[in-house]
Amino acid sequence: MKHGEKVVLEKGKLVVPDYPVIPFIEGDGIGPEIWQAAKNVFDAAIAKAYEGTRKVMWQEVLAGEKAFNETGNWLPNETLEMIKTHLVAIKGPLTTPIGGGFRSLNVALRQELDLYICYRPVRYFDGVPSPLKHPEKTNMMIFRENTEDIYAGIEFSAKSPEAVKLISYLKTEFGVNKIRFPESSAIGIKPVSKEGTERLVRGAIEHALKNNRKSVTLVHKGNIMKFTEGGFKNWGYALAESEFAEKVFTWKTYLDIKEKAGKVAADQKLEEAKAAGKLIIKDRIADIFLQEILLHPENYDVIATLNLNGDYISDALAAQVGGIGIAPGANLNLETGHGIFEATHGTAPEFAGLNQLNPSSLLLSGVLMFDYLGWSEVSELITKSIEEALVNKTVTKDFADQMEGANLLSCSDFGEELVRLIKKN
Repeated sequence: MKHGEKVVLEKGKLVVPDYPVIPFIEGDGIGPEIWQAAKNVFDAAIAKAYEGTRKVMWQEVLAGEKAFNETGNWLPNETLEMIKTHLVAIKGPLTTPIGGGFRSLNVALRQELDLYICYRPVRYFDGVPSPLKHPEKTNMMIFRENTEDIYAGIEFSAKSPEAVKLISYLKTEFGVNKIRFPESSAIGIKPVSKEGTERLVRGAIEHALKNNRKSVTLVHKGNIMKFTEGGFKNWGYALAESEFAEKVFTWKTYLDIKEKAGKVAADQKLEEAKAAGKLIIKDRIADIFLQEILLHPENYDVIATLNLNGDYISDALAAQVGGIGIAPGANLNLETGHGIFEATHGTAPEFAGLNQLNPSSLLLSGVLMFDYLGWSEVSELITKSIEEALVNKTVTKDFADQMEGANLLSCSDFGEELVRLIKKN
């Protein structure tokens, strides 16, 4: 194939050339330094894996402060168009503009490209400091809905004409009388749709089946919000039963059997399903789930949840295995093939230019990207080098401050150490 070709989607599958053009946004704050460290590691892993037969042609596109300073626009149309046409991109952290304009550049990218899955795998690396006694029991894949719920951004400030009008309409047209202080209430609306739920849950189930995972848990607050979050649970179960009937066993089915034939019969059916290798689909109330991931994380595998719940859960789980500095993330549309892979932490402007912080979130997001492209040999080399560096206690400031006998490295030196390990391996 020719150098510099686009990644394309054909018949529902990505077609990746040997020399793909991958747009990147280096990010704000510490973004440039973690990007440079990560890029060096990516290139070394590709060179090691393919010995020159494959190479990424990195193409910078602008967003955030750099874009604003150079173009007067926080998110230029050219950037959106480049990512739209090339399908796959990677980015560092971006500043949220102060004042008018975008509420969040990250949200804007997700909305513009309809990246309906926020994918956050969480696993423990040996040697990483953790507040848990057994962090190694935490190994989950989070599928967070990325375009509905609070990310739809429908809200009005207190005493605004819109809030006053909407509250009045709710009272007069629908008899709503539970707004305790209507004159001083801001108000928001959270849309949760059947279509949005189905495409997220479908992606989670397909991923679980492909990767031989044991369960998918629908996390919701449907005991209180019965038609939005409760709808998410019900639509999720219905999708599982209609599209994957031969491959799954749902907790809903378990409860139906229990009601009709008793607990012993239900338990027997559940054990038969597990023995047959069927994927178990279950659900948990969000607050109970947040307790469960501390007490019994080994009971959970793939998680499908709404936007706000997923925000809490992603960061809570990241803390269990070492913090958000080592947590990767991807924003995906499995129907169009679009994917933006990103560092999940903030810009940390107080550390910008100090060359101190950990590039691992961006590195591991790159691992997700190379897996998405089908370049698993690259992913394995990067992951193995990070694992080895952590066991050797050759780490950046965030981990060195918590490790006894650590060898403190700068951001760039950590990248160079990973390159050395990749070449050695």
